Amino acid sequence: MFTGLLALAWFTSGARAAALDAAPTGTAVAAGTAVAARRDPASCQIVRFSDVGWTDVTATTALVTQLLRSIGYSPTVTVLSVPVTFASLQNNDLDVFLGNWMPAQEGDRGHYVEDGSVVVIGANLTGAKYTLAVPAYTYAAGLHDFNDIQRFAPQLNDSIFGIEPGNDGNRHVLEMLKQNQFGLGGFKLVESSEQGMLAQVERAYRDKKPVVFLAWEPHPMNMRFDLKYLSGGDEVFGPNFGGATIYTVTRRGYSAQCPNMGRLLTNLKFTLRGESEMMASILDRHEAPEVAATEWLKANPTATRAWLDGVLTFDGRPAAGALARAATPPRPGGFEQWVVNHKIPVGDAMAVAIDYVKAHGTFLFDGISIVIRGMVNGLTALLHAVPAIVLIVALAALAWLLRRSWMLVAFVALALLFILNQGYWLATLETLSLVMVATLASTAIGVPLGIAAAHRPRLFAALRPALDLMQTLPTFVYLIPTLVLFGLGVVPGLISTVIFALPAPIRLTHLGISSVPKPLIEAGEAFGATPMQLLWKVELPSAASTIVAGITQCIMLSLSMVVIAALVGAGGLGVPVVRALNSVQVGMGFEAGFTIVLLAIILDRISRPKERGDPR
Repeated sequence: MFTGLLALAWFTSGARAAALDAAPTGTAVAAGTAVAARRDPASCQIVRFSDVGWTDVTATTALVTQLLRSIGYSPTVTVLSVPVTFASLQNNDLDVFLGNWMPAQEGDRGHYVEDGSVVVIGANLTGAKYTLAVPAYTYAAGLHDFNDIQRFAPQLNDSIFGIEPGNDGNRHVLEMLKQNQFGLGGFKLVESSEQGMLAQVERAYRDKKPVVFLAWEPHPMNMRFDLKYLSGGDEVFGPNFGGATIYTVTRRGYSAQCPNMGRLLTNLKFTLRGESEMMASILDRHEAPEVAATEWLKANPTATRAWLDGVLTFDGRPAAGALARAATPPRPGGFEQWVVNHKIPVGDAMAVAIDYVKAHGTFLFDGISIVIRGMVNGLTALLHAVPAIVLIVALAALAWLLRRSWMLVAFVALALLFILNQGYWLATLETLSLVMVATLASTAIGVPLGIAAAHRPRLFAALRPALDLMQTLPTFVYLIPTLVLFGLGVVPGLISTVIFALPAPIRLTHLGISSVPKPLIEAGEAFGATPMQLLWKVELPSAASTIVAGITQCIMLSLSMVVIAALVGAGGLGVPVVRALNSVQVGMGFEAGFTIVLLAIILDRISRPKERGDPR
């Protein structure tokens, strides 16, 4: 019996051992099958993200893209507006969007989710908020609630500051103003960008002036400014100060096609503190998003491990282990890298100079702002005060006096009636005011400079590089220092427009005066004309057509800046164009663009110099 028990024990242990020997092989096969099933195909290596330009979305997108690069993927990021982002997901032009703020973006994403073209992966951040806010000193003065805004209308200049046109938060405010909620029908929304709005808030905060603006958390503005969120806006932004949850969304079928990426996107969970730290690196320390993301990932390995739980590298290895064992890539050497490492601090020097000028020239810039704003706003108010039909008749009469053409008179009248019919009359008057003041300033500066340059070749030689720079530098660059120095509104828009348009009258005036025939000059000198008499009696009449051509070109260049000026809150016809672009409204974009074309034709036909054979 004992022998039988031993045999039974031996058989049992042997069977167990055989089973144990066999188990790893079976488990390995199953695990290998699971890994193969979850490993992404080659078509998933490029992951297409959208960044809507908000610093929080830029930060989270940079974090994920840097993480993906470290595990073998090749992410790309495209900057788009929110409506364009959802339309691109529907068209399979994008794969992932990490900044779906809800419920603020319900109107943007609703029908895409209903038809299945956009898939909600899950929440990546909770506890956010998004509504109107004021500085603490304004709150202490009694502006606590949406209902209090109207009482502060004079101090606020009847203005609320938003971010880029077409943004969901801006649309909520515009709808609130349109419906005259809280008695705010007389207010206007100044639309620009996140950084433009914050620059305006910083100016108001420095001067302790009241200001109402769009604010949200997470964002470093909550640490930079002592601000208070306004209550009473539940109807507009939702309860709990626009309490928001941010979701990760993808195009249809993305997680099924790329299961490994689907697992990573499901794992993504951000925190308010983490995002604020990232955004502070970008905004306050001016680090590139990729650099800030790399530093944050190194400093927060726990978050990285949680995101990579169950995720593979693109070549099929466990991502967490591969990332931990990954060696720091060697720094490239050689002459090129040496040159890069010894970068000339052009940008830093300019930033320091602007900061110095801003700190020591407040009164000067405020005075310039008052003069320019008064001129543009005064001209706009004057044009508004004239009934539309009277103004149309007056412009048509001006066209007849200048051109003696009934066809032009009919075109001017019909074009202006069309603009009135389309609902862009007030925006057209704002644009016309901006163009007229900018042209007047450019002419007042450019024509005398052109005359002086024609008489002094060395002066023109010194001016030529500056004129070349003014004409070739991207126009958006002009907006940065002017926005910092003068804040949002017509002032930075007009100054940028003058800088852009000024070379035309200078160059063409110089050309006209330089091209006056020498026999005319000699004849004037022979009759004893003084230099001033030569200028007024000989040179200017001879060069008049060229100078007028320069002024006409200045008008066209000023009008071409109208859309760009709208990005800093200048108003006018540029606002509906930018809003249509950011919200994919083809009809609005065509209407506003066609209105700009009609206004350009009217101004060109009226202001162009006379042609040969034209008795006028």
